[in-house]
Amino acid sequence: MRDREPAATGRSAVSMPSGRRILVVDADTAGAESLLTQLRRHGHEAFGVRRGEAALRAHEDADLVLLDLELPDLDGLEVCRAVRAVSRVPVIIVTARASELDCVLGLQAGADDYVAKPYGLRELMARIEAVMRRAAWQPAPAREIRRGRLHIDAGSREVMVDGEEVALTRKEFDLLCLLASHPDTVIPRKQLLQQVWGDSWSRRTVDTHVSSLRGKLGDSAWIVTVRGVGFMLGNP
Repeated sequence: MRDREPAATGRSAVSMPSGRRILVVDADTAGAESLLTQLRRHGHEAFGVRRGEAALRAHEDADLVLLDLELPDLDGLEVCRAVRAVSRVPVIIVTARASELDCVLGLQAGADDYVAKPYGLRELMARIEAVMRRAAWQPAPAREIRRGRLHIDAGSREVMVDGEEVALTRKEFDLLCLLASHPDTVIPRKQLLQQVWGDSWSRRTVDTHVSSLRGKLGDSAWIVTVRGVGFMLGNP
């Protein structure tokens, strides 16, 4: 599989109406070609690159990125962080690294989902659709939320505490914004999973992101746990 530059004509209409333009980043030529073929059979316009540097150029032309972590030039986690720093394109890590730690690191790098090889094709297709549905959900556009020392700009996706910017991952921001959009309201854990993760992750996923958010916001009281129910935004 040769590294391919994005087409100059953009996202016009070679794909089926319901299809996505999917970038496959994988150094395993045989595996990548097989996946590209399957994606095309499902109506997607799929294209591939083998190297991280090529992925950093090509992701702008994609609706979704399937990213392996084992690349010849850059670690896939670095690629994921670099893409997430400049783009909101959904990223699913598809890799042979199957440990819980690898999964956590992938999500913390900004991935929207994590699939371990070998995987079932139907599962991967379902996860692609789930991620694309989640990507379609956005907090209320171009509005600001203020809660004491906390300031959230939903348009620019910036968060500040005491005037200092707080760097959050995509999912951390979506979780915080959802809580902040319903002040003084307990959001059930199931609702958080459905709206932020598409109900495809476990209880631990929410807890991990809540813990990370509390640390980045500088006070655990910013997110209040209501046992047996869910979470709500605090105001320390």
